Amino acid sequence: MRLQQGGIKLRGGAIAVFWMLAVLWAPVVRASDVSPSDLDMLRKEIAELRKDNEDMRKTTGQLTDKIVPISGTCEQALDSKYGPNAPVTTKVGKLVIGGLLQVWYYSPQKDHVGLFQDSALNGVQDSNYASSNDSFRIRRSEIHLTYQMNDIVGWKVMIDPSNENLSYPNASDNQATQSIFKRGLNANLANVQSGAGAAPRLLQDAYITIKDFIPHHDFRIGEFRPPQGEEGSQRSNAQLDFAERSMLGQLSVIRDQGIEAHGSWWEDCDTAPRDGRVQYQLGVFNGPGNYYYSGGSFSNRADDNNAKDMAGRILVRPLWKHETWGSLELGYSLEAGIHGQDGAPDPIDSPVNGLNRRKTWANRQNPWAYYAPGGVVKGWWIRGEWQRQYDRNAPQSVIDLLGNGNAGDGTTQTNGKPFASQGWFVSTGYKLDQLSACSVPAWVRNLEFAFRYDTYQNVEIADLVRNDHTDVFATSVYTAGIHYWISGDTKIQADYNVVENPSANNPNIRFHNVKNNMFIVNFQVAF
Repeated sequence: MRLQQGGIKLRGGAIAVFWMLAVLWAPVVRASDVSPSDLDMLRKEIAELRKDNEDMRKTTGQLTDKIVPISGTCEQALDSKYGPNAPVTTKVGKLVIGGLLQVWYYSPQKDHVGLFQDSALNGVQDSNYASSNDSFRIRRSEIHLTYQMNDIVGWKVMIDPSNENLSYPNASDNQATQSIFKRGLNANLANVQSGAGAAPRLLQDAYITIKDFIPHHDFRIGEFRPPQGEEGSQRSNAQLDFAERSMLGQLSVIRDQGIEAHGSWWEDCDTAPRDGRVQYQLGVFNGPGNYYYSGGSFSNRADDNNAKDMAGRILVRPLWKHETWGSLELGYSLEAGIHGQDGAPDPIDSPVNGLNRRKTWANRQNPWAYYAPGGVVKGWWIRGEWQRQYDRNAPQSVIDLLGNGNAGDGTTQTNGKPFASQGWFVSTGYKLDQLSACSVPAWVRNLEFAFRYDTYQNVEIADLVRNDHTDVFATSVYTAGIHYWISGDTKIQADYNVVENPSANNPNIRFHNVKNNMFIVNFQVAF
């Protein structure tokens, strides 16, 4: 057998003829008629034919192994076009596309009177009509683009178009008039009637990353979440324990523009890079407005003074993915800086030509803990976090129930002093996927049962005696959830929130006990 370019040339016909002649001629050929040289030549020819035959068998086997069925070729073509893990073509580097879509249906209790309603004592009218309607909602619609140019430089951009609309009530407490805070009369009716929103809120993340330049470190600069707390900065919207974050988590998830260094040590073999058991983050950010968000959003805006906020965060994991003892994480974060720039003692009656915000040394801090045991109770988890913040609200942002203020008609706080508020949550859950497949049906193992207690001093009013002082009151929310995991972070979450509105131990302050428990179903697809 001989191999040639363009095909295989075989002496199969010659071989067959030779063997046929040899068989037919053998009886009539006498040994005396064959010379020794002819016998040697015949033996060599037979040996060569055997060798050619063996080579032909090997080549045929190799060619057979390389043949791909037509069906397999089609499947490979479709996989490369539609995924999973399909490559994205770029001039240089690697681009990864991700996304998250959360569709809600929520149903609050139908109480048409707001928390500050007090027609008998102080004549305050607070309507809750706009916030007590059942509704579908596109809660989040994120598109993630992550690009790595080489081993060192990359970037990430994330947008959320559904973040533009502000006509939806807050979850879990629909009494909030800004962020999680209730500091004025409910005024969401116009937004509901017109579908109004606020811009620009589309851009969420936009930052450049630098890694592997300094051992154990990576850096990023741009707009992203400051390293504040655990639920706010560490967990993505796709990985929330419940349909919505806790109240302090909603305060910590806000983006800001700045630069950050991140260090990571003691990384396990099965742990993602830069996600070690000892980590720290240190950053510098604009810090516009204030931590109560009455001075506007932190993101997508210029800084409003020359000072910058410093933020730091550290976490340790004494246990992590241990088969018997499970995982334990402890952490602490602190952010602080000068807010405000120039402002008169009375910015309403005697304003200055400037930012018109008095300087304030502001800070907020969050310690947290997380534990997921192993062994026979694997699948159970518990976590908790506490937050305290200190800052000043913008003028005319806090209601004055007695009308003692000097602002306009006297219904708001003129220029409040700095004050502190705090809150915390603890949550726990059990995911049934650790149960034996023999003991429960497969669909049952996709279930998770979870519970959370959440409280925060989110109700703010001007002090009845001194208008520039702010009194704070806490709202508490009990959340029970049943969650069904489909694949990865794709899941359905059904939560019921029992809202406990604050009460005041003062005969001159009367809060309406709003019936505003809320049922939420979150349909989530993430990739």
